[in-house]
Amino acid sequence: MQELFDTFKHLYGEKEAEMVRSPLRICPLGAHVDHQGGIVTGMALDANVEMVFAPSEDGYIRISSMDFPDEEYFHIDSVPEVLPGFWGNYIRGAVLSLQQDQKLQYGFQAVISGKLPIGGLSSSAAVTTAYLMALAEVNNLDISKEELVSYSHWVETEFIGLKNGILDQSANILSEDNRLLVMDCQTSEHYLVNKSVGMPEFEVVVVYSGVSKALIGTDYNNRVDECKVAGWIVEELAGLERTALQDVKLRNMSEEHYHKYRDQVPGKFRKRLDHFFTEQDRVRQGIEAWEQGDIEQFGKLMFESGESSIHQYESGCPELITIYEVLKETEGVYGARFSGAGYRGCCIGLIDPAYKEQIKANIDAIYPSQHPAYKDVYKVHFCKTNNGARLVDQEDRGIVLK
Repeated sequence: MQELFDTFKHLYGEKEAEMVRSPLRICPLGAHVDHQGGIVTGMALDANVEMVFAPSEDGYIRISSMDFPDEEYFHIDSVPEVLPGFWGNYIRGAVLSLQQDQKLQYGFQAVISGKLPIGGLSSSAAVTTAYLMALAEVNNLDISKEELVSYSHWVETEFIGLKNGILDQSANILSEDNRLLVMDCQTSEHYLVNKSVGMPEFEVVVVYSGVSKALIGTDYNNRVDECKVAGWIVEELAGLERTALQDVKLRNMSEEHYHKYRDQVPGKFRKRLDHFFTEQDRVRQGIEAWEQGDIEQFGKLMFESGESSIHQYESGCPELITIYEVLKETEGVYGARFSGAGYRGCCIGLIDPAYKEQIKANIDAIYPSQHPAYKDVYKVHFCKTNNGARLVDQEDRGIVLK
């Protein structure tokens, strides 16, 4: 953390700077259903995107990244277009998102850094939230957490072009430590479920595969469209009025219609239906297990979610599947599944901290030998849960997360 302040001082001189800490997140249950209006769960991690910033009265945005080359530099009244693959796209989108109904007068100067590999933990949402909070702070805007979720979601869907739901932003912004976030992606309503006092201590293992291509280059958007077509097919079979394809959401389909017409839905579209409805059932069971402190049952449901992601939703890549299979066979892992969209990035799991060394040793023994192209870039991290995105006060700045 001190390195961020030192770098800021080196680049911009002595200024009264503030800091925002925006966590990476996991979704233990609720895989691939947010874009269909499903109910999902989330937790923020104690691994963060961190940014030190100070207002710029001339209206310019100037940001240096500790993780990526180049500098982002533009005026808030002249925002550049999307540049494919460029890390600066998210600040561009954040400015435009707020400018829809907020008056921005000031820009900011900043240095930003992340703590873990970005794929699968939604660093894009974490980065976007950090930018939005900094813009709100320097422009003295009063923005609620729910509004932040909406602004951040606009950046990814309307500016970047990803057809995702609001899970990532919600978990990043609304999470509280030791509580399970439950988010209804149809209504945007959420609540937090307290962890039972009888639940054993756990940590989160994050295994980065080394595969890092952007979601725009994967089958992510194709899967979203396949879910919509599946819903369209059921509407036709049920004799319902046809919804415009772009407006179809499986959440609007009744379970009665799913069970009645499932067998008539062909091929991959039936698989998408199966994943959605079984995953919603796993979320409901998982909330109950969390309330009861039954981490074994919660983990079992995570493993089932992982299986469905592979076989019904048909996401994943060979590298992620290897990691998932290793975690599934390793003692001390309560449950595991792909993180994020499941085409690159990470697998995550809930684990008994007493088995951390054994878990890492098993991954180290198998993964690099099966996927030697990534032997020098894959990583195994252990995290704990934490609160959502926040401005960091002076006292809290002494905490450095490894």
